[in-house]
Amino acid sequence: MLMSTDRILVSHVGSLPRAETLSDLLIRQEAGETIDAAELARQVETATAHVIGKQVEAGVDVGNDGEQSRVGFQTYVPRCLCGFGGESKRPPARDQLEFPSYVRQMASRFPHSARVTNAPAALSEVRYVNSAPIKEDAARLKRMGGRFSECFMTAPSPGIVATTMLNQHYDSHEAYLMALAKALANEYRAIHDAGLVLQIDSPDLAMERHRFFGHLTDAEFLKQLELHIAAINLGIDGIPRDRIRLHVCWGNNDGPHIHDIAMAAILSELYRANVGALSIEFANPRHQHEYSALRNNPLPAHMLLMPGVLDTTTNFVEHPEIVARRLEEAVSVVGDRERVIAGTDCGFGTFAGREYVADEIVWVKLAAAAEGARIASNRLWGR
Repeated sequence: MLMSTDRILVSHVGSLPRAETLSDLLIRQEAGETIDAAELARQVETATAHVIGKQVEAGVDVGNDGEQSRVGFQTYVPRCLCGFGGESKRPPARDQLEFPSYVRQMASRFPHSARVTNAPAALSEVRYVNSAPIKEDAARLKRMGGRFSECFMTAPSPGIVATTMLNQHYDSHEAYLMALAKALANEYRAIHDAGLVLQIDSPDLAMERHRFFGHLTDAEFLKQLELHIAAINLGIDGIPRDRIRLHVCWGNNDGPHIHDIAMAAILSELYRANVGALSIEFANPRHQHEYSALRNNPLPAHMLLMPGVLDTTTNFVEHPEIVARRLEEAVSVVGDRERVIAGTDCGFGTFAGREYVADEIVWVKLAAAAEGARIASNRLWGR
């Protein structure tokens, strides 16, 4: 993947806001309603062209399709995998248990959205059965993305699917996890074969400490983390690590986050992933201080760092100077300006109908990231 050879490049985590009509179609399709497939295809085409144009206008160098064809960043997988149905009962996060008024506030905030806590469950063997959607997505991005310096496409980790679309079939969590790794390997390979950088979205590596694994001790969670990393490595086996980046976060919500596991506790395990870049939160107010974890446990020489310089849960627009300072601190702990790319904490449209940041503000925030990267580059390259 591209490095910041003469300036700090700008990217983001992946999902971008969808138009209301497109969101409605995706949500209704997920609910099992009959929709106009041709109209959905037209809406996806139009929306993808729109978000690509807006990314380029904002100054994004490494961009994507904004996940416009997907109802959710991980819950879209029934379009390519069989074995899902019914309903999961995803355990609440510790924040939700501790702050019931926060839960009530959230419940009224997104009245018409994709399934999040009640996504389909694994009712039988999960197998990869339909490669057409990912091939269509990749072809569309390659056709439209020529103005980017480089294109990337996202796919969920086995672990985030396993902890969201719960197991009601396999004998163990590990068996389900490895079945998902083998099935999703087809999705990963299709993205790579299309010539796109593959991004594995894996919030389970941090977020699920206080949700799916909330009943475990930290030591027990780290054992599960090791298993989840092994599943990622199984799924991406054979794809060069310099064509893969890994996104990790503590959940894309504006909750208290007081139970988030420290970055220092998980960093060593994250480094075991056979990837060439790590995308991780640093704009989130609970994690802005954690560059110290990278000082104490330096980024491996083969990895790039994509620090989040924009928060994706508020409509505050970061000042470019704040972005520049965050990037300069990232370069300081990495020790190499060429291995830092400006990123976002998470996606701006992780689920259809569930966007925290208003559409038009997303592009202003991304433009602020680009301006901040320019300011930092001028200082770092002595211009």
